[in-house]
Amino acid sequence: MQIYNTMSRKKEEFVPIEAGKLKLYACGPTVYNYFHIGNARAFIFFDVVRRYFEYLGYDVTYVQNITDIDDKIIAQSIKENKDFGKIAEKYSNAFLEDCERLGIRKPHYQPKATEVMDEIIQIIDAQVKNGHAYESGGDVYFDAESLPAYGSLSGKKIEEQMAGARVEENKLKRNPADFTLWKKSKPGEPFWASPWGEGRPGWHSECVVMSQKYLGETFDIHGGGIDLVFPHHENELAQALATTGKPLANYWMHNGFLNMEGEKMSKSLNNFFTARDILDQHSAEAIRFFFLSKHYRSPIDFNKEIIAESERAIGNIYQALKSLLSESSHSPSDLLTLKISNQALLEELNTFKAAMDDDFNTARAIAVLFDLTRIVKNSAQTLSDREEAAALLLQAGSALGFFQNLDILVEAPMPDLSRQLIDLIISYRAKARADKDWAQSDKIRDDLAALGIELKDSKEGCTWTIKG
Repeated sequence: MQIYNTMSRKKEEFVPIEAGKLKLYACGPTVYNYFHIGNARAFIFFDVVRRYFEYLGYDVTYVQNITDIDDKIIAQSIKENKDFGKIAEKYSNAFLEDCERLGIRKPHYQPKATEVMDEIIQIIDAQVKNGHAYESGGDVYFDAESLPAYGSLSGKKIEEQMAGARVEENKLKRNPADFTLWKKSKPGEPFWASPWGEGRPGWHSECVVMSQKYLGETFDIHGGGIDLVFPHHENELAQALATTGKPLANYWMHNGFLNMEGEKMSKSLNNFFTARDILDQHSAEAIRFFFLSKHYRSPIDFNKEIIAESERAIGNIYQALKSLLSESSHSPSDLLTLKISNQALLEELNTFKAAMDDDFNTARAIAVLFDLTRIVKNSAQTLSDREEAAALLLQAGSALGFFQNLDILVEAPMPDLSRQLIDLIISYRAKARADKDWAQSDKIRDDLAALGIELKDSKEGCTWTIKG
């Protein structure tokens, strides 16, 4: 497997720290509002990373944080005239609800910053004591110049940051590149006691503590959106190097932006849709399909028409599976465990794995799902081959997070009277065909199609299925 590592700026072979195990951390939300559909790209992608490694047989430990104390949360608490804890709780719950609706599996650990406050204070204190941080006016700053490796992840040099500093730069800092580890609280703000007085942690200290608590000093993959490379991930890495002398992660993965008319979608630009807005209009699988149809590192433009196309594509795949299942003795769960023996299909499987092993090229992997769908629908193929194609479609698709509800593939039992009425209408059509009344035959077929009943003519007669 090759993974593009932001640290080296190239693809590297993935070698886990411990054979057969993956330790993965991806940055979660700052819970001051509903998350937008651009945030959903990262949440869905790292859900796929986790799922694919599990599909390969890895023992995965996936950690995603929730930042529940931050300047934005405090600002929102003032705006809504509520305690900051109530704001954090409200939007944390909303985040979890929206993730569930999007089909994102809950991480193994999902710590909140306020739950690890003692550990945060300890890591900041360690940096002060070893000379990598200093207290100034009740705040604590990381001394960027004390760490020669600072800037190695983002490529940003300390000198460049100093040269671009504004005249009104924070006078409490030794230089503009230094970043905040601990903030002195202002009147009316939430605070925690610390060796430097009452205050709260900086964002960058929160994540390094939460990741190391559950994954160890160095873990396999750290992920997030491309906008987090600097300063957030750079400053996480700096604290890890300053306290343990070891890298925080061996591989750094970052997904590209979701753009709105060429601009990054963000709350600050007020050009966003919340995930729940889009979920009210489109299925979770269509949204997942929309994101995975493009390589994760590439920017993607938000387009409702393309999501609508994704909805149709997903619908076509489900219809193909439903049609096959109506002919097969296998259940959907049977197909999920069916062994593939057809050599041509095994080649499709190899193509799928090659795509995913090439830096998670989900766009190419989805192309394989289309190929399999065509085989499932191809009545010229044997039923056995079509069943194996359906099995592979379900198995590979599940590794991407599709087909989470197999029940919708099983048609609900239809009352006998309804079946009799449809059969009666089809008999009238058969009479029209026998009389060569093609116009009436076509009208009956089209009218039934409008009701969601699809007819299929063959030498043996006419069969019907209900479209999804």
